[in-house]
Amino acid sequence: MMRFDAIVIGAGQAGPALAARLTTAGMTVAMVERKFVGGTCVNVGCMPTKTLVASARAAHVARRGTDYGVLFDGPVRVDMGKVRERARTVALNARGNVDAWLRGMRGLTFFAGHACLEGADRVRVGGDLLTAPRIFLNVGGRTAIPPMPGLDKVPYLTSSTILQLDRLPRHLVVVGGSYIGLEFAQMYRRFGAAVTIIERGPRLVAREDDDVSEAIRGILEGEGITVRTSAGRTSFAPHPDGIAVTVDDDDAIIGSHLLIAVGRRPNTDDLGLESAGVATDERGYITVDDGLRTSVPGIWALGDCNGRGAFTHTAYNDYEIVAANLLDGEARKVSSRIPGYALYIDPPLGRVGLTEREARASGRRIEVATRPMTRVGRAVERGETAGFIKLVADADSRQILGAAILGIEGDEAIHGILDAMNAGTPYPVLQWAVPIHPTVSELIPTVIGSLRPAVG
Repeated sequence: MMRFDAIVIGAGQAGPALAARLTTAGMTVAMVERKFVGGTCVNVGCMPTKTLVASARAAHVARRGTDYGVLFDGPVRVDMGKVRERARTVALNARGNVDAWLRGMRGLTFFAGHACLEGADRVRVGGDLLTAPRIFLNVGGRTAIPPMPGLDKVPYLTSSTILQLDRLPRHLVVVGGSYIGLEFAQMYRRFGAAVTIIERGPRLVAREDDDVSEAIRGILEGEGITVRTSAGRTSFAPHPDGIAVTVDDDDAIIGSHLLIAVGRRPNTDDLGLESAGVATDERGYITVDDGLRTSVPGIWALGDCNGRGAFTHTAYNDYEIVAANLLDGEARKVSSRIPGYALYIDPPLGRVGLTEREARASGRRIEVATRPMTRVGRAVERGETAGFIKLVADADSRQILGAAILGIEGDEAIHGILDAMNAGTPYPVLQWAVPIHPTVSELIPTVIGSLRPAVG
């Protein structure tokens, strides 16, 4: 049995940073990773997919060249082999950097293999048995594949395996109309494929307000993507030209490729949690308290596996919370975190805090303001005026409760609002800021000035 001060299972976003803090504090640390260091973000998530998004945007802008007075002698063509290789190179470089960092970390011993708990302080990795008084679980998640009629009879792609495509699909059918599915749908449409989205709910990205969902649908349909919502029974069957997808007994949609993007699940089913007594919820997520402690003293869960956030930035914040509480004598809480995220279609959606629907449900007196991107100088100058800015505020406390910026640079401009919310700044203070022109952010004070009581 090998003894350590701490064992970190999973080298995703939270694990390596936590290991660095622990070893700097003088602890001996065992890091266990069964596949690739860097986790979802580096290997099959943010880095390769946003690299693909960038390539797709380049193709889209090139096709619009004449709108800007830029002329081409022939049609824009996409080399999918080079597109794929570029994304692969970005991911491999990032993975290599994390790997070199970990293997050169003084006080850390790296174990490549599958970790399984054998008690509250013991972990088996192959033939090695490790023990430590502190165990940190950062095991991430993977694509959820629900039982659907005929799905086991046809080839399908996930958000991971689609990254290996080096040829353009003739017709990509995307099952799932939320964040992951929409990003892949738009990028492959811009690469040149026909694309159909099938969503069982009444609208896309159901987490968002109706106006945001409808605007997103309009953007995608405006680029030639077919969107089918309120899809009932969806079944699959082999077809001579690929895959037949049937919804509610309508005429089959014949796709050359099928992407299943209906959600993710935590990697907790083969971790031996029951041997240590670590509690999970009905979906398999590890139950944690406000300090990310599990039901077993000495065991913490960070990142996607705890169900308290499904983003790279929330996983990293989990590390910050645990490290601050364990090493710095602080009492930071997950519940203090203001949720923020982005949807990386183009233009992107930047979101923070409550939606209007959530704010109304809270019983507060709220104020709402919107401004279309057609009235944002930066968007007009760039010729990209789809979307709008939306703010929701508390009429009594005068605090911003949430915001959505669907439009050019919305993923960056949202941070001005996120920072104000984190600082607890009343919106009248932000209204008198003097932002830089011409930017998207310069319209935030103007939108604040147009806040009015919500009706209806």
